[in-house]
Amino acid sequence: MKRAFLGEFEEVVLLTVAVLDESAYGVTVTQEIEQKTGRAVGFSTVHTTLQRLEEKGYLSSKMSGATAERGGRRKRFFTVTAAGRKALMEVKSIREQLWDALPPQTLQLMGG
Repeated sequence: MKRAFLGEFEEVVLLTVAVLDESAYGVTVTQEIEQKTGRAVGFSTVHTTLQRLEEKGYLSSKMSGATAERGGRRKRFFTVTAAGRKALMEVKSIREQLWDALPPQTLQLMGG
């Protein structure tokens, strides 16, 4: 079985799409990441990452209807696929194993 490899930003974007559920599109994903992480991210960076995650099969997308407030343009909404959910669970498991393996003195040095 091939293991999922996600970069840190890919993981953040994939998690954010999962959090936003049916309202996940480029702008809302960008805003949510900035709000939750306190980190400024460019829309084009998020958009590129969304496309890459879709190409990997972790996301699927569909176009919405055109709206007047967007000048007749449509939005592309993203949802996490079964493969995306599996990848997130694998990453979560690996992170938990690593945190659990830390020696107690390391956490003390980290102020934990």
